[in-house]
Amino acid sequence: MDATALLLSRIQFAFTISFHIIFPAFTIGLAAWLTLLEALHLRTGRPVYQTLFEFWLRIFGIAFGLGVVSGVVMGFEFGTNWSELSKMSGPIQGPLLSYETFTAFMLEASFFGILVFGRNRVSPRFYLFSVAMVALGTTLSAFWIMINNSWMQFPVGYVQQDGMFVPDDWLKIIFNSVAMIRFVHMLLAAYLSGAFCVAATGAWYTLRNTYRAEARVMLRMGLFLAAVLVPAQLLFGHLVGDYVHRHQPAKFAAIEARWHDEQPASEVIIAIPDTATQSNLYEIKIPVLGSIIASMSTTSKEIGLTSFPPQDRPPVLIPFMTFRLMVGCGMIMLGMAWLGSWLIMRHRIERSRWLLWLIFLSFPLPFVATLAGWYTAEVGRQPWVVYGMLRTAQAMTPFLTAHAALTTLILFGAVYTFIFSFGTYFIYRLLRAGPGGSLATVTPGATPNRPMSVADTGPAQHHSYAQTGE
Repeated sequence: MDATALLLSRIQFAFTISFHIIFPAFTIGLAAWLTLLEALHLRTGRPVYQTLFEFWLRIFGIAFGLGVVSGVVMGFEFGTNWSELSKMSGPIQGPLLSYETFTAFMLEASFFGILVFGRNRVSPRFYLFSVAMVALGTTLSAFWIMINNSWMQFPVGYVQQDGMFVPDDWLKIIFNSVAMIRFVHMLLAAYLSGAFCVAATGAWYTLRNTYRAEARVMLRMGLFLAAVLVPAQLLFGHLVGDYVHRHQPAKFAAIEARWHDEQPASEVIIAIPDTATQSNLYEIKIPVLGSIIASMSTTSKEIGLTSFPPQDRPPVLIPFMTFRLMVGCGMIMLGMAWLGSWLIMRHRIERSRWLLWLIFLSFPLPFVATLAGWYTAEVGRQPWVVYGMLRTAQAMTPFLTAHAALTTLILFGAVYTFIFSFGTYFIYRLLRAGPGGSLATVTPGATPNRPMSVADTGPAQHHSYAQTGE
């Protein structure tokens, strides 16, 4: 085995999946919000909902395309870099990926065209149904991917035959409690990503005093949704931590930077883990809290990393830091969502420009938290690719050279950077043009001409707008 090729292959897969996951995390939540907007427009007839729907639909289409393109590469990497994993786990992972195609991709392929081009070609109710089916497709895609990844984290429902993992209980594989908890955790992360992007856009327009009606709706819906979802996300995050504590104790010890067994265990708030000395530098910790978090007990004994053989220990610094980064982002989002919602209910949000600036600048937080969570999960399970059964080094393609891995890493990096740059720039142009705006009227550094907001029209204009859809 070429150790350099292994490291480069891991970096390559980490880069591609980090790039890719940004877009599903955005589009899953955005697809659900589009469904809600269309339902509200159909129910109330208020034109603001259709205006926002058409505006965010364009952004959704670009992000959806970027997610599809960036995700295709990972399927090839299973063959080029991780063929041993594909061979050994193919009887389980192959069907799971096929189920994604037969359900999620089928729904998306069947209804995406209607979503983009079919508003004036089908009935309003069927159009709403089509929007909901695209949203369901994005959710099912996340479901099957999380089932696949959760099996690698917690392999169940299989037997080993001829060196391969062969399924013997699909119900255990698909519906085990670990997979369900992790799926909900990821789904909530996607909804929060959409909520904060919508709220940040509303804050931006409010600060610029443009699109007042649309900005008000985006702020209210985004912050109210986040105010409910962040506590739920913290709860499911704790449940994910429970499964890690039970089934991946070495990962849990690495996340806590706990080197030695402790009873009761302290909670390390911040430190710099030092593998060489098996200790933490500049450590700040709270006595007993570690046992309370891990076992809901003030006397429990918690396992340290030195209880595991050195070859079975994960890296410590990355999962320790990324976990705290994820939790920190969550607490900041919780504070902004609750404070913003309280000010909205008191009709004071527009006057709190400092908070609007914070909300506007907060849009990267859910993406940072999502990536940090994935780094915690994936780096923390090392040195295993199928936890406890198949090591990462054993999963790599035999005879893969460092030169080949480096070449493809550079190639993917260049292509992804090119695609991301243009996609991000185009989304920025759409956001700057605003609801009902035209890209043709926007030039870099210029303020777009502000179309009349639906809030500025009288009852007659409201009725005409709702009837004609113009």
